[in-house]
Amino acid sequence: MTPAKPGIDLGIVTTNGPAMLAFYRDVLGLAHQGDMPMPGGTGTMHRLLCGNSLIKLVVMPSLPTAAAPGGIGGGAGYRYWTITVVSLAEQLKAVGDAGHTVVFGAREIRPGVQIAMVADPDGNWVEFLQLG
Repeated sequence: MTPAKPGIDLGIVTTNGPAMLAFYRDVLGLAHQGDMPMPGGTGTMHRLLCGNSLIKLVVMPSLPTAAAPGGIGGGAGYRYWTITVVSLAEQLKAVGDAGHTVVFGAREIRPGVQIAMVADPDGNWVEFLQLG
């Protein structure tokens, strides 16, 4: 595979649109690129930029309660994803100050590499990684 761009597109599916958009846009500071209706009028996609990656926050009117196979309409959730940050301490403070869950604080996983884990309003985990 030869990627056509230096980032990925990640789809996060939710029924909790306002809280999820506020978390990713306002708390984490991802740049809001715009909104678009989903095909068939089944929901709205909020496009947020994280470095070279596009985070597609897909808000659906209703979904099954448990994660299931079947793509966007099949269920909500993922296990975790990682954002490499400049200041782990600043990101953790922003998340905590906004009243969101810090699953675990900064810890060194190997020399010069620290991680921490937070939860978004749907309970999905976001890992922050700091090098150096």
